[in-house]
Amino acid sequence: MYHYTYRVAQDDFFEWDDQKNESNLKSHGLDFFDAQAAFTDPQRLIFKDLDHSHDEDRFFCIGACEGKIVTVRFTMREKRIRIFGAGFWRKGKAMYEEKNNI
Repeated sequence: MYHYTYRVAQDDFFEWDDQKNESNLKSHGLDFFDAQAAFTDPQRLIFKDLDHSHDEDRFFCIGACEGKIVTVRFTMREKRIRIFGAGFWRKGKAMYEEKNNI
């Protein structure tokens, strides 16, 4: 069941599974609602997850969220961004800092 849909930028819609969100919050300390902020970061990085894109294309979005760099895992479903994971990935932070000369 998808419960939340929020518009954060023109034509960008988000959805996620409530149980997966609760599990992610417990495991990684980040709620999918808050993780949406990474997509609004003008310096965000988005790239394909080549290791897990077998049945569907999956992506990473690395961007700022409440002053921290977060990595959001997502796929596209019917013009919606479906978030299925988010957290504070050290490798993602390093990539973000390198690409943005921080």
